Amino acid sequence: MTARGFNLSRRILAGVAAGVFTGLFFGERAAILQMVAEAYVRLLQMTVLPYVTISIVSGLGALDLSQARALGKRVGLVLVLLWTVALAAAFLVSLMFPPHQTASFFSTALLESPEPFDFVSLYIPSNPFDSLARSIVPAVVLFSIALGLALMTVPHKERLIEILDLGSAAIAKVTRFVVTLTPYGVFAIAAVVAGTLQFDTLKRLQVYFVSYIAVASLLSLWVLPGLVAALTPIPFRAVMSRTRDALILAFMTTSLFAVLPLITQEAKALLRDYAGSDRRDETIPDVIVPASFNFPHSGKLMALSFVLFAGWFSDTNVPVTSYPQLAGAGLLATFGSVNAAIPFLLGLFRIPSDTFQLFLASGMVNARFGTLVSAVHTLAVALLGACAVSGALRIDGRKLVRFVVITVVLTVPLVGGLRMWLQHAEHTPYDKDQVIASMQLLRNRGPAVVFTAGAATPALPPVTSSVVDRLRDRGMLRVGYFEDSLPYAFVNRSGELVGFDIEMAHQLARDLGVGLEFVTVPRSVLETGLDPAACDLVMSGVAVTADRSLRVQFSGSYLDETVAFIVPDHMSSKFAEWSSIQAMGRLRLGVPRAPYFIRKVRDELHDVEIVPFESIEEMFRPRTPALDAFVATAERGSAYTLLHPEYSVVVPKPRPVKVPLAYIIAGRDQALREIVDSWIDLKRKDGTIDDLFAHWILGQNAVPAAPRWSIARDVLHWMN
Repeated sequence: MTARGFNLSRRILAGVAAGVFTGLFFGERAAILQMVAEAYVRLLQMTVLPYVTISIVSGLGALDLSQARALGKRVGLVLVLLWTVALAAAFLVSLMFPPHQTASFFSTALLESPEPFDFVSLYIPSNPFDSLARSIVPAVVLFSIALGLALMTVPHKERLIEILDLGSAAIAKVTRFVVTLTPYGVFAIAAVVAGTLQFDTLKRLQVYFVSYIAVASLLSLWVLPGLVAALTPIPFRAVMSRTRDALILAFMTTSLFAVLPLITQEAKALLRDYAGSDRRDETIPDVIVPASFNFPHSGKLMALSFVLFAGWFSDTNVPVTSYPQLAGAGLLATFGSVNAAIPFLLGLFRIPSDTFQLFLASGMVNARFGTLVSAVHTLAVALLGACAVSGALRIDGRKLVRFVVITVVLTVPLVGGLRMWLQHAEHTPYDKDQVIASMQLLRNRGPAVVFTAGAATPALPPVTSSVVDRLRDRGMLRVGYFEDSLPYAFVNRSGELVGFDIEMAHQLARDLGVGLEFVTVPRSVLETGLDPAACDLVMSGVAVTADRSLRVQFSGSYLDETVAFIVPDHMSSKFAEWSSIQAMGRLRLGVPRAPYFIRKVRDELHDVEIVPFESIEEMFRPRTPALDAFVATAERGSAYTLLHPEYSVVVPKPRPVKVPLAYIIAGRDQALREIVDSWIDLKRKDGTIDDLFAHWILGQNAVPAAPRWSIARDVLHWMN
C-alpha cells in the first residue's frame, strides 16, 4: 500500500467515524447533509457508463483474433463457472433471512401491474445513445462488447485505441478526483444514516451484515481457492499463503485495482512453482487479470444479495421464480458500477428505491469483504484461466468430491446456525394491530356526541319540509355509521370513534357551522333505505352498487376502492392473476352479501361456491369447510390484515375492478344531496380527502413520529 493510499484510507475511516458521531449528536437535524450525500452519490455514478463503454471497447479491440479465440473460449468458461458460483452464493444469503410476521397498510403498488420483462429492450439497444441517456446498463454493455469485437479486425485500429486510452485516462482522472472527495461523501452519508436511521431499522439491517459477511468469508476463504485446488495442481494452502499480503491489502484499502499488479505477480509465481508453466504460459495472467477486470467479479455479483434483502426488508419479496431474471439482469448490469446496477435492479423488481441508502450504509462494512471476494475471484480467474490455456487444468473426480463434501459440511451448519441465531436476535413482537387500534384523528375539528349501540338516543324531530331545514333548525348534524367499517369508522383502543369518514363528518359539521352527533345504524338500511328518523346521512365507507341505488339515495362518489381477494399468505401468488385463479378449479369464496359482488365473482369464476357475509371480520373466524379466500376491497382489506397478519391482500391482474364509495342521504332529500356533493368537490380540491386518505388508508403518520434519540437532545438537553 502506498503512503498516499494509506492516508486516504485513514481519512475515509475518519470521515465515517466523524459522520456517525455527527449523526448521533444532532439526530434528525443531520438530515440537512442529505443534499451533500446525494451529490456525492451522483458524482460516483457520473463516470460509470462512459468508463464501461470506453474500457470494454478498448480492452477487446486491442486483442487480435487468435488471442480472442483462445482466451475467450477457455477463460470465458472459467468466468461462467465462477459467475455461477458467485450467483449461488448471493442467493444463499437470502436463506439466512429469518421469517417475520408482517402486514402493511394499503399501498398503491397493489394496483400496479409489474412491467413485463422485455429481454429485447433490456439487452439489445436499438439506439445506444438512448440507452446511455436512460442508464440501461445491460444494453450499453452489449453495444460496447459488439463494438470491441468489431474493432479487432479493423485496420489501423491503434489510432482509435490510443484515443480511447486517452479518454479512459481522462475519466480515470475525474474518478481519482471523486475518490479524493470520498472522506467528505462518506461523512455526509454516515451522518444522515446515523442521525435518521431508526434503531428498529438498524436491528433489521444487521441481518444483512451478518449473512453477507458469513457467505463472503466462506466464498473467499474456501470456495474459490478450494475450487482452484480441485481443478489445478496448485494446493489450497499455497494459494492462501502466497497471496495473503495481496488479500489483506485488498481488504484494508477496499480497492481491487490497487492490488491487481500484486495478484498478477503471485499468480505467475504459483503457476511457475506448481503448474510447470513455461515462460510463455507464465505471461498469460498478464493478459487475463487486466482483461477480467472489465468483467463482473464475484464481489459485484454478491451485491445482488442486497436486492433480495431490500425485498425482504420492505415486504416486497423477490420470488424464487424471479431469481433467473435477477441473475441475468444483474450479471449484465454489474459490468458497470454496482452503484448504478443496484438502483436499476431495485426499479426492475419494484422495490422501494429509498432502500438504496441502506445499500450505501451497508457498504461501510460489507465493502471490505466484497473487495476480498473480488481479489480472490481475480486470482482464481488468473490461475484457472492460465491452466486451461496451458492444459494444466484437470478434472479429478476424487478432488472434486472432496471439495463438494467440505463445501456442504461448511455451508449447511453456517446457513442453518446463523438463520436460527438471526431469527432469535431479530425477533420483535408483532405490533401493527396495536398501531391501527391506536390511531387518532388527524386534526381536532371540534367536539361530537357519540350515541353507542344500545344507548338511549334522543329522537329526531320529524321532517316537515326537508332534511336540510331540520338540520338548520336543530343546528346539529346527526351522522350514522356502521360498527364494522374499518378504517372508515371504528372505535380505537382509547374508546374514541375515529376513522376516515368519522373525520370527514367532523369536517362537514365544522364547514356547515353546526354541532355533530354520531349514531350507529344497522346495515339493513342498504336494503330498506335510510329513514330520516334515524339520522341525516350515513358516512361509513358505503360501496355504491346499482341494486343499492334502487333503495337508497347516494351522494356523489368521494373515493374509489378496488375489488381484491384476502387470502392466507402462502396462497397470495395463486391469486395474482385471474387466469391462475380460474385454473385452480372449484373454490369456496366468502363474498359480501350484495348482488353486485356476487354477480361479479360469478362472471369471472364460473365454478365457485359463494358464502355470503355481512361483515369482513366474521370471515376471519374458523369455519368448516374452510374458505379458500374472500372478496373485499384492497383499501379496506389491508386494514383488516393488520389485525390478521397471516392474511394478505391480492388484486388480481390484469383487470382491477373499481367500486365507488359515497354517503347515504336520508329520505332521498335532494337539497341535502346537492349540499354534500358540492362539499365533496370542495374537499377534493382543497386536499382534505387526499390528506385523510394518506393517513387512514395508506397509514402515513399512523404512529406519531417521535424525535430520534440524539446526544444534543437527550443527553445535553440543548434542543427541545
